[in-house]
Amino acid sequence: MIGRAVLLCLLIFLQYVSEAQPRREDIYSDFVLYKKRQLLLKDLHENVVGKAFLSPLDSNTEYRYEAACRAIVQFMLDNDTTQLGITQLFVQYDSLQYDTKRAMLETVYGVFPEQYIQSIQLLLAKETNPLLFAIAAAYSLRYDSATVNAATIKKRIKEQFPNYATNTVLNELDKYLNTYTHYQPPTNNDLLELFRYQQTVKKKVIYSLQRHSRDYGGLAIIQNADGSFMRTAEGRLLVFEQLARSASGLPYFLPDGNTPQGVYSIQGTAVTYNKLIGPTPNLQLIMPYERKWTTYFHAGDTTVWTPSSDMLWAYLQLLPPALRTNAAVTEAFYAGKLGRNSIIAHGTTIDPEYFKNKPWYPLTPTMGCLCARELWNVSNGRLLLSDQFNLVSAFTSTAGNKGYLYVIDIDDQKKAVSRMEVEKLVKEFELKRVAVGR
Repeated sequence: MIGRAVLLCLLIFLQYVSEAQPRREDIYSDFVLYKKRQLLLKDLHENVVGKAFLSPLDSNTEYRYEAACRAIVQFMLDNDTTQLGITQLFVQYDSLQYDTKRAMLETVYGVFPEQYIQSIQLLLAKETNPLLFAIAAAYSLRYDSATVNAATIKKRIKEQFPNYATNTVLNELDKYLNTYTHYQPPTNNDLLELFRYQQTVKKKVIYSLQRHSRDYGGLAIIQNADGSFMRTAEGRLLVFEQLARSASGLPYFLPDGNTPQGVYSIQGTAVTYNKLIGPTPNLQLIMPYERKWTTYFHAGDTTVWTPSSDMLWAYLQLLPPALRTNAAVTEAFYAGKLGRNSIIAHGTTIDPEYFKNKPWYPLTPTMGCLCARELWNVSNGRLLLSDQFNLVSAFTSTAGNKGYLYVIDIDDQKKAVSRMEVEKLVKEFELKRVAVGR
């Protein structure tokens, strides 16, 4: 069934490296064809979710419940049947396997922001797994961000996890509790300094400029190795729509959460076999701790880092001094330390109509990657519009296919990042750059 094949895509991430950029007209996906999209929708509702949640929950059917949860959160499927199944999972929570618990909690966080607060509060009082506790805590904090509730969660951490001080997940949760209602955006000058600092890093750079609320789309821009920004032949700044929101919308430090802020190392391009991502070339990114530090920093084999090396200090050298004290830019560092990986910049074959009532429409969330806007011809399987193709084409049009990608939340406005505000920022940088060069 199509639905089961899609569920495998949510778990398996196969790809092959590609140095050559294919022609746009050669990119094809049968997964986007109208009939297949209709079959998928029917299969998800009737089989993947319907049959699973209407069957008794026991050790023989639990895996179906887990699969149903993964489909619900990715495609935002909410109806009486889904809520019936989620309720049943809460009833039998104590007997569930870890993977099922996690899938259920991610689904509840992503699709049901208020309905299950009482069940979550009961779970918080007894959960002993740090990661599952953190998901429940994030749900509770989003529902009630008052200082009293944050203090209650902190008290539970100390009571239920005697070794909490040495647990990285709980340390990040503690930071999250402290900063949830105290967001401090970078200043305009911070962003200008970041653009200027690129000449210290001396690599091609992509900036993915996002809102603090990842419910809204962001824009990516490219800075060449010489410090100039990439433009069209007519001189217009190139911008590319990107969504940095995961399907679950979980915080950055949790698996399958939103794309963490910070610095990613661009390792080249590849094409994936994942049906949901599609055949458009993606940008291969790695996070701190994901591979060797020499690979992350594009350093030669003669460079040596030892276990005693201060890798946070080394990471912060990729940022201008003014931003190094901003804890937000270390999200990628600590998320990588926690084991998050496989965050790339890719396209999408998911039908945007699943999200037609969401603020990010027509962009599509996935599992925490940077997902560019792509629209397909449902009659012939060819691309109609692809910011992903344009981004990769632009990045690889100049020498080298490696560099860095910075994900930065520029503010917390409740709207998509606009071309106008990005152009204004880049223009200010360029005017000051010219003035300094005189």
